[in-house]
Amino acid sequence: MLGKLKELFSPQELLKGNFGIERESLRVNDKGELSLISHPSVFGDKIENGYITTDFAEGQIEVITPPFKNIEETYNFTNALYDIVAMEIGDEYLWPQSMPGIVPDDDKIRIAEYGENNKGKQARLYRQSLIEKYGGKKQLICGIHYNFSFSDDMITKLFNNKKHIHFLGDSGCSNQDVDYKEFKNKIYLRVTRNYLRYRWLLIYLLGASGVVDKSYIKTCVNSSKEIAQDSFSNEGALSYRNSECGYKNKIDLFPNYNSVDEYINSLKGFINDKLIDSYKELYSCVRLKPKNVDKFFDSLKNDGIQYLEYRSIDINPFEKGGISLNDLYFLQLFNLFLLINDESDYAKWQEEGNENQNIISKFGQKELMLKKDGQLITKEAFGLEILNKIKCINEELNLDKEEIINNMIEKIKDHKLTYAYKIEEKVKEEGYIRAHINIAKVYKKSSYSNRFKLEGYEDLELSTQILLKESIKRGITVEVLDRVENFISLTRNNKVEYIKQATKTSKDNYVTVLIMENKSVTKKVLADNNINVPKGIESNSINEAKNVIKNFIGVPIVIKPKSTNFGLGISIFKEGADSESIEKALEIAFNHDNTILIEEFIKGKEYRFLVIDDEVVGILHRVPANVKGDGVRSITELVEIKNQDPLRGYHYVTPLEKIILDENAKLFLKQQNKDFNYIPQKDEVIYLRENSNISTGGDSIDYTDDIPDKFKKIAVEAARAVNARICGVDMMLEDYCNENSNYAIIELNFNPAIHIHCYPYKGVERNIGVEVLKVLELI
Repeated sequence: MLGKLKELFSPQELLKGNFGIERESLRVNDKGELSLISHPSVFGDKIENGYITTDFAEGQIEVITPPFKNIEETYNFTNALYDIVAMEIGDEYLWPQSMPGIVPDDDKIRIAEYGENNKGKQARLYRQSLIEKYGGKKQLICGIHYNFSFSDDMITKLFNNKKHIHFLGDSGCSNQDVDYKEFKNKIYLRVTRNYLRYRWLLIYLLGASGVVDKSYIKTCVNSSKEIAQDSFSNEGALSYRNSECGYKNKIDLFPNYNSVDEYINSLKGFINDKLIDSYKELYSCVRLKPKNVDKFFDSLKNDGIQYLEYRSIDINPFEKGGISLNDLYFLQLFNLFLLINDESDYAKWQEEGNENQNIISKFGQKELMLKKDGQLITKEAFGLEILNKIKCINEELNLDKEEIINNMIEKIKDHKLTYAYKIEEKVKEEGYIRAHINIAKVYKKSSYSNRFKLEGYEDLELSTQILLKESIKRGITVEVLDRVENFISLTRNNKVEYIKQATKTSKDNYVTVLIMENKSVTKKVLADNNINVPKGIESNSINEAKNVIKNFIGVPIVIKPKSTNFGLGISIFKEGADSESIEKALEIAFNHDNTILIEEFIKGKEYRFLVIDDEVVGILHRVPANVKGDGVRSITELVEIKNQDPLRGYHYVTPLEKIILDENAKLFLKQQNKDFNYIPQKDEVIYLRENSNISTGGDSIDYTDDIPDKFKKIAVEAARAVNARICGVDMMLEDYCNENSNYAIIELNFNPAIHIHCYPYKGVERNIGVEVLKVLELI
């Protein structure tokens, strides 16, 4: 059969699929105590937010990735969701473990609240029934739910070659007469049955909850021994979450997995017999998932199985997102093994799977015996048998995952390589609560360091990352349409908005953009509205411009292209310049446009006013690219050192841009009788260009709360003059503190970067992403 799969599929096709993660976490204080504070309001309606919601308790966060077609995107999004949540929970932490920290009595646990509509009331009542039936402490156990399906292309190709797919025959039945839906169901039912047989191996390899706090259920604590202060474990414990002390039904329930109809009938039987109240209460290690979960039985019957949900994976405390990338890679291989491996006809396979799970969960770190088709087998022998089969699949199908499999083989041979052992050792040194709080603090610090980026989307402009992050936070569905162009779509309640580079939206009309793009037209429109602009001339050729050089020698001027952004091609001579320097500046400007402007230099400092819907939401003073001398290093060397700041990068994917020593910088230094080899004296500040754009290496300083309202009103009037709803207004102010100070608007920007206001070099960080979402009427 491997030969046939190799013939039909490339390695890439076999590893394709749809992969998603649901991860639960408890919000706790620095003592490890469960939070009783409301779910952060920034995440909006818990029922409507598809990314961030709650599970059982108000202090129990659940994050959900959308399905991605490759596992790396899933992994990155899990970490991104962690960062988003960690930054919105104040002084609290996300508990990095499946078993809870310090848990109060049931009557003190705050059950999640979902509003007063019918759906919200039902969600609340369901959770109320669970605490009465199972107790609150078990409800607070958290885990990783791994959602997966094979690619539709893979299943279709298998279906079209079904006469060769003998491993899907059950009870001797042929595949020839089944339709596509039934064929797909048979694939996922086979995987499900094998998962239940072999899930013990995943619990061993990924188990990480072999210790509990003294506040957990007394019967579980009393049957354990204290391994550190208030920290309890039984010898060899690997996963309390998957043991009898974990979250399980009152009695073992064994659905029928022979067909979808029989599965549905068995669940309905459990409900009719009052063993469970709903299909949701079947706490199996794997669930069949329909297309429409709100109509579970009808959808499962009519649409078939859409994907599977694995529920026996512990949170990995050593991973911020709760699961490692290598473990996700292994799960891809494990899925193929479950599909390919022959099924035995042993009748009590479900009971045996349960028994193996319980033994591994409670004593998995010890040498022990498991059962295989009713016969005893050592844990190591059974594990190596499975892993060697997976290794064979990997080699035969050229999947290139041998190192990952070898690591798992070493883990089955040596329990000290398991997550459970490693966290137990850490607990012995630090105590259960302190060990996990210390881990949580490291992750929270990491989230703060990453606050300006969205993991997995670092190739996008930072402003686009910010808008995506603010959307995800509020449950707005995001999609990247073109990564190179930073083109995205945002959807809420069937309302779709298309956005490019964060601020190019449907809300500004085309002529508005054209006006702002053309600096001459911008000046004319502003002047017509009695707004001060610099005086100057326009030139359409280098020869025409050279003919008037004599009029500007020694005069403070600015030379710039007519229609560029980001400070490209601009030369500023605030003390005037000689004819040679002016001619060079003209050449630089004409390299960027066919038309250039020569304007009077306006005294003062430049400020960027960000105007959104007639309101100034941010003001920055942008300090031109500069270095500070140490008396030893040259300008070139000092730039290299300053560029090592992690906030600096290229192409707007970090808050600040790296400084580039280009022709403009060379020309500007020449005006100071300096070059790149000049060694500044200690603490001497050397500016490398006059224009202060962040895109050319400038530093950003927030002045939003310091600029008088008069100038804010002028900025709003400038945006109104061109009918812009999102606009960057560049204003020169001689004295920003003085309302009577001279001013002039030197430029309007139709695509203003928002990241410079969100993460300034100095000053208050402004949440501009929210303002853009308001303009788009998505919040």
